Amino acid sequence: MPAAESYPEELKYHPEHDWARIDGDDATLGVTWFAQDALGELVHYEAPVVGSTVAKDESYGEVESVKAVSDIVAPLSGEVLEVNQKAIDEPEIVNDDPYDEGWLIRIRMSDPGEVAGLMDAAAYRVHIADQ
Repeated sequence: MPAAESYPEELKYHPEHDWARIDGDDATLGVTWFAQDALGELVHYEAPVVGSTVAKDESYGEVESVKAVSDIVAPLSGEVLEVNQKAIDEPEIVNDDPYDEGWLIRIRMSDPGEVAGLMDAAAYRVHIADQ
């Protein structure tokens, strides 16, 4: 069952509908409820390789839904520490639980100052209201 619409307050949000959960110098990344809802049921997740780097505002993978294939845009830069294997094996978990079990990658941030450029939940809600 798809998740109910939500935008957790503790997360930071990128205009391209990606979120970041900050934990010291590490960040867990994923796509927002808005993104997974717009895409529809996900059927494939093409993840980056552990040890590779991602760059803020650049694509780091793709998700394929029954509607389209879309790039996933990194909200922050860093080295990929972990990839959520469950999201690869069962991409629909992103629809069911985009913020917890449906996370996509965990990175070590190369520039923690980039966090300041992301939106809080209130600003993100305003952003999507304009979509």
